[in-house]
Amino acid sequence: MLDIVPRGSAPAKSAPKEASLENNPTAASLGDDSEMFELAPVSLWLEDFSGVRTLFDGWRAAGVTDLRAHFADDPRRVAECAHSIRVIKVNQKTLEQFEAADVDALTSNLASVFRDDMLKTHLEELCQLWDGHAQFTSQTVNYTLGGRRLDVLLKGAVLPGHEKRWDRVLVSVEDITELEGARRRVTLAEQYVRGLFEHSPVSLWVEDFSAVKRLLDGARAAGIADFRVFTDVHPEFVERCMQEIHVLDVNQHTLDMFAAKDKKTLLAHLPDVFRDDMRPHFREQLIDLWDDKLFQQREVLNYSLDGSEVHVHLQFSVLPGHEQNWDLVLVALTDITARKKAEAYLEFLGKHDVLTKLRNRSFYVDELNRLERKGPWPVTIIMADLNGLKRVNDQLGHAAGDALLRRAGEVLAKAMESPFHAARIGGDEFAVLMPDTDERGGAAMIDAIRQLMEMNNQFYPGSPLSFSMGAATCQRGDRLESGVRRADLLMYEEKRAHYANQPAADAASGG
Repeated sequence: MLDIVPRGSAPAKSAPKEASLENNPTAASLGDDSEMFELAPVSLWLEDFSGVRTLFDGWRAAGVTDLRAHFADDPRRVAECAHSIRVIKVNQKTLEQFEAADVDALTSNLASVFRDDMLKTHLEELCQLWDGHAQFTSQTVNYTLGGRRLDVLLKGAVLPGHEKRWDRVLVSVEDITELEGARRRVTLAEQYVRGLFEHSPVSLWVEDFSAVKRLLDGARAAGIADFRVFTDVHPEFVERCMQEIHVLDVNQHTLDMFAAKDKKTLLAHLPDVFRDDMRPHFREQLIDLWDDKLFQQREVLNYSLDGSEVHVHLQFSVLPGHEQNWDLVLVALTDITARKKAEAYLEFLGKHDVLTKLRNRSFYVDELNRLERKGPWPVTIIMADLNGLKRVNDQLGHAAGDALLRRAGEVLAKAMESPFHAARIGGDEFAVLMPDTDERGGAAMIDAIRQLMEMNNQFYPGSPLSFSMGAATCQRGDRLESGVRRADLLMYEEKRAHYANQPAADAASGG
């Protein structure tokens, strides 16, 4: 409602009847209009805006062309307009809406009804009239005489025949408090949901899978029954489905996780994020969707824009109400990179020797059993023993002995090529397993190890690195344990020969 404050005069009183309604048709018509005004189900105000018209005419004569600028120069002019408006009458609905006992109670307390920011909306109404409109509208806040807030939709119109003076303006004030309350609740709910989305501690993606749904439906309509076999034969179909995903939104945690400065940058580089190992995972996701599994969980590997690996736990869900076309899908990615690294390290510890970084005895035993079952044959086994470790430990300390073991690990690791493996199986004992390798391959490996030892000793003065080694080759049907024993015997023969050529003190100290 406008910031209307009467000039102190009471609403105009009705003129005395000059003739009965029965004998005066015009009077009868006016009586009907008055009754309709009184009984209207919306708050109605009949007001006199002639004072506003007078002010406008004076300002125009003074050269004012921009009313907003005129008000900005002196905001008191808005209040001057408001005070020049006179309330002529209001209807019963108005009294009820504003909790007024009668017209006098309402008009004498208009300052309580129209307060706070009313002048701002009143300015908009005045500008509409200034621009030559015979109607104006605004949405504002009024208050009942009891102090209750009313959100109202105000509409005003200059009545026909009064366009020159604006002395009769009809204003309706519709109570939209409930509607505005609902709108505010919806806005708060949207802000709440947006806040949950934006500030979630996991990466959230809102995606449109409707094009993927159409591709799957098309394949089904074409008679495809076994989708797994179909994608085996047509991997390009998986690639096309991957390209048809439309990302609608991502949250801030997603940008942080994938090292993207903003959403535009991330969306422009999605092929760098979802690549390599992601394709087989996405194929499994498509197979689940083919089988109507609309909620899925799996662990996948992505990449941040700086190239680093990001292991994630992916949760995929077609949102309720969108099951028919998959046009709204929520994907949550939880960063499990640290967990994966811990698991990988634990797995490494389970199969590797911490000191030398070679495989450990547990791996050696498992691999020996696997090779005996599956080959490939022939299998060559090299047993190696580190010479002089006990002497180094006794004379220089265990730190020096550990350094010698680490050097042994460096040499053996450098000599290995897949599918060969070197393992530390005891304190100073090592083994090399060489599937699909004959005697010549075993001899070549021993030569390579000796050459690497010579190079290593050039870089590490002090205690020389030396291995005693023996090799044995097993054919299909042989027991690998027999090969291990043969290689051990040859290694001990070489070890005895090594110490036979050493000074007596070294020989007395043993291996």
